[in-house]
Parts: sequence; structure tokens; C-alpha cells
Amino acid sequence: MARARRARRRLSMTSLVDVIFLLLLFFMLTSTFSKFAEVELSAGGSGQAADVAQVPPLFLRVGEAALELNGEPVAIAGLETSLRDRVAPDDVQPVLVSLRDGVTSQRLTDLLVMLRTVPGLRVTVLGGA
Repeated sequence: MARARRARRRLSMTSLVDVIFLLLLFFMLTSTFSKFAEVELSAGGSGQAADVAQVPPLFLRVGEAALELNGEPVAIAGLETSLRDRVAPDDVQPVLVSLRDGVTSQRLTDLLVMLRTVPGLRVTVLGGA
């Protein structure tokens, strides 16, 4: 008895193209294309002598829900106005930012973006222990 030879069918590329299209559509719909803001951070140089500041620095303590500017509670909405009142037009005002426990990186980023709108500030974020 002779075995019946089966003719090989050619593989259809249509189904492969359909699968690739569906995968492409899936990944495009599940991806986010939002634009993220950039926050510039600069590190201090090593081995440099400390500058004696002519302007005393402002101390900003950031908590989960509260802000304190030089020990006085301030709302985030009023922080920009309070800083603009304290910054001399021709001077560079140093601002030291200290983070309390539980402060999220998003809160710090929002604060740094807001501080960038005030001209004349030199912001330094203090490291945690």
C-alpha cells in the first residue's frame, strides 16, 4: 500500500501580518505619550572652598502636608509670593531644602518646579541621614 503523499500547502503570510498589526495596536494603545517636565539638578564640586555668602540662606523644610520657611508655616500656594518678597532683585538667594520623613519624590519635584519660577534662587536639597 502506497502512502498517499500530501501536498504541502504554502504558509499564508496574511495571518502573520494580522498578528503583528494587532500587537502593534495593543502596544500603542497601552503606552503613554505624556511629556515629563525636566528638573535641573547640579551637584557640588569636590575640593572647593566654601563661599561665605553675603546673603543669609533661607531654610525650607518640606513635610508630607506642610511647608515651613525659616520656621514659619507657609502654604504651598503662598510660598512663591513669600519667596519673591524675601529675594533682593540683584542678589542670588540661597535656599536650603530639608526633607522630613515620608516626603515623596513627586512632592519634591513639584516644589522644585515651583521654585524654578522664582528668579534669583540657588536651591540646595540637603541629603538625608
